[in-house]
Amino acid sequence: MLQAIFTGFFGLAAIWFAVVVFRTSSMVRSALALLFSQAAIGGMFLAMQTEFLGVLQIMMMATEMAIMAIFMVMYMMDPGGLGGMDMTHQKRASQVAGALGALAALAVAFLTGWGPIAGEVRPAEQVYGLGIEIMERSMLIFETAGVTILTAMIAATAIAIKRRGSK
Repeated sequence: MLQAIFTGFFGLAAIWFAVVVFRTSSMVRSALALLFSQAAIGGMFLAMQTEFLGVLQIMMMATEMAIMAIFMVMYMMDPGGLGGMDMTHQKRASQVAGALGALAALAVAFLTGWGPIAGEVRPAEQVYGLGIEIMERSMLIFETAGVTILTAMIAATAIAIKRRGSK
């Protein structure tokens, strides 16, 4: 019962902070709200006794959002949101797409045959299965994405640096 309460609490917190991402006019506040939303998802994983996924989620999101906030402060004209900008574009289309996406997710969750409920699953088996999935089939995808992101960050920094001419 307590596990369900914590899972629900962290789920609602994740949804609330995801809404806050689009309700603020500050890019830095948006980044922090996104960080809190993703950390709440990590809290959900921890509440569901999948410690590996929970800690991994929190660690990855903390690093990603910190880097994103730094880049926003460097490149945005008004990262503090003092100019009163609107961070939503195509509001009606976004609302319709969000509502349709939510309905589709609910339909999949409730109408899919998930099979029998596992009686007793040991966390060690879950972590082992996840490790095999990540290290075998998906490793090339993760490594390629990591190198691509690193290359993009280096290129963005190199482009942004003011060139100094020789005197």
